[in-house]
Amino acid sequence: MATTAEPAPGGAYQIGTGRPPLRVDDLPEPEQVFGARRIGLKEAVTLVIGPSLIALGLSIGSGEWLLGPLQIGTRGWVGIGFFILLSILLQAFYNMEIGRYVMATGEVPSLGFSRVLPFYLGTLLAVVLFYIAFITGGWASGAGEGLLTVIKGEIPTEDEREWEARWLAVGLMAAVFVITLLARKISRTLELVNWVLVLAVLISLLVITLVVASASSWLDGLEGLVRPALPPEGTTARDIGGVVGFAAMASGLNYVFMNYYRDKGYGMGSKSGYIPGLLAGADVPPVAPVGTTFRETPENAALWRQWWGYLKAEMWLVFVPGAILGMLLPGVLVSHLANETGTPPATETMPTYVAEQLRETGQGDFFFYWALVVGFLVLFTTQIVVFEMLVRNFVDAVYGSSASFRRLVHGDARRFYYPFMVLLAVAISLIIFTEAAVGLVNWAANMSNLAALVMPLLLMFLISRLPRPARASWWSYVLLIAVSVYFGYFFLNFIVGEFSGGDTDLSFW
Repeated sequence: MATTAEPAPGGAYQIGTGRPPLRVDDLPEPEQVFGARRIGLKEAVTLVIGPSLIALGLSIGSGEWLLGPLQIGTRGWVGIGFFILLSILLQAFYNMEIGRYVMATGEVPSLGFSRVLPFYLGTLLAVVLFYIAFITGGWASGAGEGLLTVIKGEIPTEDEREWEARWLAVGLMAAVFVITLLARKISRTLELVNWVLVLAVLISLLVITLVVASASSWLDGLEGLVRPALPPEGTTARDIGGVVGFAAMASGLNYVFMNYYRDKGYGMGSKSGYIPGLLAGADVPPVAPVGTTFRETPENAALWRQWWGYLKAEMWLVFVPGAILGMLLPGVLVSHLANETGTPPATETMPTYVAEQLRETGQGDFFFYWALVVGFLVLFTTQIVVFEMLVRNFVDAVYGSSASFRRLVHGDARRFYYPFMVLLAVAISLIIFTEAAVGLVNWAANMSNLAALVMPLLLMFLISRLPRPARASWWSYVLLIAVSVYFGYFFLNFIVGEFSGGDTDLSFW
C-alpha cells in the first residue's frame, strides 16, 4: 500500500489528481473548537459527543424494528444473531476509517472519493449509490404506518396502509423540513433531537422487554449474538443481506453519515465550515469547497491522537453498545411474542406487529399504545436522519465539485438546500405509494451492501496518503478488505437471485 502523497506547489498537500490540493494548517485544540476551558467527562458528553447519536437515530431504525426482528421472529436467533454482531463490529471499524479521512482533511467522503477516480466519478458514484438505496422511502412509509395506528388505535387495513399511512409519511417529511428550517446549525439540532428520541426509544424498549419477555427469550438473544452458526435452512441471501445491511447503520453507505463530523468540527473539519440552518443569519462563513490537512509536527501529532481518542469513544462507547441494544431488544421482544402467541411476524404487518401481539397476549391497551409510540419513534428517527442526509450529501457533493454552482448560490448552500429538500420530498412521496414499507426497506439494505463491496477499496487509497500521524496501520486495510468481502458476498448473492427470478438459497452452508 502506497503511503506517499505528492506535495503541491505553495505548501499545499495533494491527494490523488481528481480534486484541487488540500490547504495546509495546524490541527485545532478541541477546547478551542468546542468553546471549553478544559474537556472532562461532562464536556465530552455535552459538547463533544454528538454525531454518533445521529448515527444511532439511523441505526435504531428499519433494520432493528423491521428486518432483523422479522427474520428472528420467523427463524430464531441461531445463525442470524451472529451475523448481526459481525455487521455491527465491521461497520464500526469502517466508520473509524472514514472518520480518519474526514478528521485529517476536513473533506466529506463523497468529495474525497473523487481523489481516487477521475472526472468526479468518485463523487458521482458515492451519491448515486446512496440514492439508489434510500430514495425508495421505506423508512418514511413505515413511520407513516406506525403513526396511523397510534391515531386510529387499531391495526390499519390494507387500503389504509396503502393510502392514509402513505399520506402521513408525506406529512412527516414536511415535519423534518420544519426541524431543519428552524435550526441555527442543522447538525447540532439533529444531535439534540436524537439525544431525546434515542434515549426515549432505548429506555422504552428496555422496560417493555424486561416486563414482557421471558428469561429464556433473553438468553436465546444473548446466545444468538455470540454463537457462530450458519443461517437456518431455507434462509436466502436477500433475507440475511437485508439484516446485515441494516444492522447498525447502512453497511457500505455509512460514509454519508460522516459528513456530520465535518459540521461538528472534528479535527480539520473545524477549518471547513458547516451547512447552517435558516435562522443562522447571513454571517456564517461559507462551507469550504476544498479541505484542509495538517502539518507533520510533534504538536499536531499529539493533537491528532487526542482527536482520534474522541472518535474511538464515539464509536465504541456510544455507537456499538447502542446498536447492539437496538437490535437485541426488539429481537428478544418479537421472538418472545411469536413463541407466546404462535403468530410469526409477516412482511405486511411488521411495523405494528409488536403492538398487535401485546394486545393478543392480554397486556392491555397501555402496552399496545406504548409499543405503537416506540415503533413510530424508531422509524421517525430514521426518517429524520435519512431524509436530511439525502439532501445534505447531494448539496455537499455539488457545492464542493462545481465553482459555477457556488457562484449561482452566492456561496450560501442554503439557497439550494431547502428548495432541493422540497423537490426530494415530492419524489419520495411518489415512490412510497408503490410497495409495502418492509419491501422498500429490504431493497435499501441490500443496495447498501453494494456500496460496501466498492467504497472500502476507494477509502484504502485515501487513508494511505494522509499525513503520517493520521495514516492507518496495516490491520486497518485488512479490516476494510473484510468489510468489502463480507457485505459484498451478500450483495452478489442478492443480485444473482434477483436476475434469476428467485432468491439464492444459503441453506447449503
